[in-house]
Amino acid sequence: MQHSQPIPVITIDGPTASGKGTVAHRVALQLRFHYLDSGALYRLTALSALRHKVSLTDEHALSKLAEKLQCRFEGDQIWLSQENVTAAIRAEEVGNTASRIAVLPMLRHALVGLQHSFRTAPGLVADGRDMGTVIFPSASLKVFLTASVEARAGRRYKQLIDKGIPANMDDLLKDLRERDARDSSRAVAPLKPAEGAHILDTSELTADQAVDQVLKWYAAVRKQV
Repeated sequence: MQHSQPIPVITIDGPTASGKGTVAHRVALQLRFHYLDSGALYRLTALSALRHKVSLTDEHALSKLAEKLQCRFEGDQIWLSQENVTAAIRAEEVGNTASRIAVLPMLRHALVGLQHSFRTAPGLVADGRDMGTVIFPSASLKVFLTASVEARAGRRYKQLIDKGIPANMDDLLKDLRERDARDSSRAVAPLKPAEGAHILDTSELTADQAVDQVLKWYAAVRKQV
């Protein structure tokens, strides 16, 4: 009797600006898998909260906002209902707000079902902070990207300057350290490598090198099936 194989999932977790979004997106393109930027879901919730002037301490109201999100990913574009919010959700205020509300248990629970809905054939690459530990614990391959805070701040600085957004390196370093502390110490789904995850330090790697390594790990996993 044959059993259908579960839809494969590759999880790529890591701290802010570790390169996980770029790597996950490119891996998904190479494999022709679907892509989930889970951090974008928190940013979308944060953007909605800021626009609707919802208190960031009102866990119930924030959870309701999250449950009603109508979003989709099209390539590297992110849509909220009928609006392209790709640039809007990358604003520093939205990122900081997302980091603050991501510690709320009710909000995280409200987004679980939405995240699971992205797991469709032929496969999914999901990036975030708890993809391998909480959302997809039975993933085919789990990767945890890391990089020095200096390397990450440098990347974020370049991203902002390239977009014409003013940036200060000292402020970015302070912000990243604060986000790391919040993400790692929160009571629910703290940032940490999943059990069995491959650790990849991207401090000295190009995006292409990181993508190649993840694809090699996945090819090895497929051989074992």
